[in-house]
Amino acid sequence: MKLLLKWLLSAASLLFVAYVYSGVEVKSFPSALIAAFVIGLFNVVLRPILVVLTLPVTIVTVGLFLFVINALMFWAAASVLDGFHVQGFAAALIGSLIYSLLGLLIESALGGLFTKK
Repeated sequence: MKLLLKWLLSAASLLFVAYVYSGVEVKSFPSALIAAFVIGLFNVVLRPILVVLTLPVTIVTVGLFLFVINALMFWAAASVLDGFHVQGFAAALIGSLIYSLLGLLIESALGGLFTKK
């Protein structure tokens, strides 16, 4: 139940990112659902590999390179999908920052709702 709710809220937050930032475009809620799924899939499969491969750069930049990796995952999802579009790397960086902040809010809210007793 938590996973399904997080997916729906992530799609809604992707629509919010598109609403507040013009560099990100989402055509509809079903497109946002698919985009949220693909971004999550890329973050589970590709992100750990990229983090390990770029570990020296991440250490030198004191972790700031992780923002670049997040932007790449956001941009890669947009390049694969039709209803989700990002207008360049800078837009992907800003969009992924907003999306990540909303994801933190969602995770903390759901953590409070679904506490184990």
